[in-house]
Amino acid sequence: MEHTVVERELELRLILSPERSIPVPARLGYRSDDPYAVHITFHINSDFPVHWTFARELLVEGVFRPCGHGDVRVWPTKVNGRSVVLMALSSPDGDALLEAPTPQVSAWLERTLRAVPPGAEAAQLGIDDALDQLLAR
Repeated sequence: MEHTVVERELELRLILSPERSIPVPARLGYRSDDPYAVHITFHINSDFPVHWTFARELLVEGVFRPCGHGDVRVWPTKVNGRSVVLMALSSPDGDALLEAPTPQVSAWLERTLRAVPPGAEAAQLGIDDALDQLLAR
């Protein structure tokens, strides 16, 4: 089975305070062989990029309304008249609040949803086929 990869490079903003933020180059990634997840790689000033993986559904919903709890929370807002998506990420290593431009995130999400429509994720994993083969024995 051939897998689809949907990627997008974009610049996020790391919010340091209400008055200060810094640009963070990032790559959004989606793979049809991991259909429930989105992957974000942050290219910060180090030899090791930072990777985050969380539910695609969380980002899809977060473009429209606040959602998530715990390690990942996502919500839409306006900043200086621009539509943005805020992502609050928490880990034992620290917390980050990131701002992403809604139009670019939405366009990338639409591409992922065309690659694997909502509700079709399980078929991408081949679980039903594997179960059928197992039960046929």
